[in-house]
Amino acid sequence: MQVQFNSDSSVMGTENVASRIEARVREKLARFEDRLSRIEIHVHDENAHKHGHDDKACTIEARPRGGKPIGVTEGASTVDDAARRAAMTLSQRLNRHFGKQARHSHDPRPDKVL
Repeated sequence: MQVQFNSDSSVMGTENVASRIEARVREKLARFEDRLSRIEIHVHDENAHKHGHDDKACTIEARPRGGKPIGVTEGASTVDDAARRAAMTLSQRLNRHFGKQARHSHDPRPDKVL
């Protein structure tokens, strides 16, 4: 599974933040690793020139193999909290997505016996 990290110029500590958030997201989504081809993480400060409450945002997009991308966006007062929330939400969505997929890919109905 490939992980791509993107941030805007207002997010401080680029390398440290990137490795910390990537590790947290990989840990949270580890059970889906063989089913995903790529994860894209985007962090940004929604109003970089001002300080504010819940102005940091993290968007995570997961690309299931052979399927459509699934994305979530969460906000918080710190980038780490936003990433933690986004990873939890994405984990829940992937769980539902792959659970539905498993329920609908069953063996064909056996022939009726008369």
